Amino acid sequence: MATTVSNHLTCNEPEFASPHTWYSPETGIYTSKHAPLELPSDPFLDVVSHIFSQQHNGFSALIDSSSACSISYSDLFPLVKSTAFGLHKMGVSQGDVVLLLIPNSIFYPIVFLGVLYLGAIVTPLNPRSHISEIHKQIAECGVSMGFTSQDKVRELQLLGIPVIGVPGNFKECSSNYSVFYNLVSGNSGLFPRPVIKQEDKAAILYSSGTTGASKGVVLTHKNFVSMVELFVRFEASQYDYSSSKNVFLAVLPMFHIYGLSLFATGLLSLGSTIIVMKTFDINEVIKVIDNYRVTHFPVVPPILTALTKKVTSINRSYLQSLIQVSCGAAPLSIKNIEDFIHTLPNVDLIQGYGMTESTAVGTRGFNTEKFQNYSSIGLLAPNMEAKVVDWKTGAFMPTGSSGELWLRGPSIMRGYLNNKEATMSTIDKDGWLHTGDVAWFDQDGYIHLSDRLKDIIKYKGYQISPVDLEALLILHPEIVDVAVIGFNDEETGEIPVAFVVRKVGSTLSQEAILNYVAQQVAPYKKVRKVVFTDSIPRSAAGKILKRQLRRNYLTSKL
Repeated sequence: MATTVSNHLTCNEPEFASPHTWYSPETGIYTSKHAPLELPSDPFLDVVSHIFSQQHNGFSALIDSSSACSISYSDLFPLVKSTAFGLHKMGVSQGDVVLLLIPNSIFYPIVFLGVLYLGAIVTPLNPRSHISEIHKQIAECGVSMGFTSQDKVRELQLLGIPVIGVPGNFKECSSNYSVFYNLVSGNSGLFPRPVIKQEDKAAILYSSGTTGASKGVVLTHKNFVSMVELFVRFEASQYDYSSSKNVFLAVLPMFHIYGLSLFATGLLSLGSTIIVMKTFDINEVIKVIDNYRVTHFPVVPPILTALTKKVTSINRSYLQSLIQVSCGAAPLSIKNIEDFIHTLPNVDLIQGYGMTESTAVGTRGFNTEKFQNYSSIGLLAPNMEAKVVDWKTGAFMPTGSSGELWLRGPSIMRGYLNNKEATMSTIDKDGWLHTGDVAWFDQDGYIHLSDRLKDIIKYKGYQISPVDLEALLILHPEIVDVAVIGFNDEETGEIPVAFVVRKVGSTLSQEAILNYVAQQVAPYKKVRKVVFTDSIPRSAAGKILKRQLRRNYLTSKL
């Protein structure tokens, strides 16, 4: 039975399992209310072959928003195979690690999938990362070569690896990009591909996990195949029209698991068109949505807030093509939700939840004409299990009660790179991923986030590790102790605030500290405020008591 959510969106009423089957009080396990899906069982299956084995009627795969340069679906797989063949001739082998230090472009998915098709491993990184951060990731992952924008080629070469410059689109393929142009436009025929198994490594993405410094998350081809099926293709199956008619706007960075899972992998299996923007600009976003008749816009909370504010100041005749806005990476406030629904009442708004450690699979919102649940992060994805556990007692929590959210399923990472201790503290012996997020299930099976146990800061949807910033600040000769905490911010979600204990007699200023950090980290990781204090509260074991520090600071402001 089909029902209408908005003026545009037609979707199927979900075929839920009966209510008594999705939670077991004996085991504490919540199962998905969606029926389980049969995942590919062939052990010798790589995610690239899986993506391009899907049948669809898609024509344009990737379009550059500024130049209108495009890549058709008929050309996409040959370009991927050409890239793989070219890398093979350059000496890249199965198991080698290739760094992607490039902004969003129509070539990002081609490079990403080309590396994977060869059996090599991708490690993406924010192109605005500081040179010290780049060097650290190259060393930890054992990177053998890299792709970057032309303006960073020399900088990356100085770190001792071969580098290929990547243009933003085909019109920029001048002699400066001859190596890349030859790579993607060369031979796409047969070459001796290695045997690639689902269990083989595909990517290493960095995440702060539940606590501590950034760690390399090792994801396999099986993880990505599961993501394609349980996240992207499953959601598409819920609607009564062909996914090849959908036009997605790619503003989210493809170096992040959210953007990577959608724009460089999953959506390409559906035949949807992806409009790629290099950087976010709300004025350009409005133009692009209208010019290209965008139907779906995945966002993070700051982008949704900017969109809502912008729409209230312009003619409502804009954005008529928009069907759905999906938000992830951080929860939306009730105010943000209400403002959006009031401003764009005919656009379906859903939230979702996933982690780098779960290959972006977790939950996904689902609204029908009869039922809307905008404030939840949605229903558990098919084939996924969850527990809600009291973090003090270990007791299982029933519906309506909060606890730490645990996840288990085929998309859960293999583990953290060269870090058995962190892996064992995050994934237990029974395969449960301890997310560090506090959540609860309502009586309809929808999940709600209420707090976070894990010690990370979410700035505009990006993860910032307080430990990394603390390790940097403590090296300053005039700082004797430090703690970094995230504080709520209406515009960005959270901002990093540093509590600093100076040496006796030091006149070190806030501005000097802010500049010190800014010169050594990516722009989004910068400390935004400094609070000078006489001491940092710590436990008997020396752990920073951040809740007490936050409470003391907020009390002093009253």
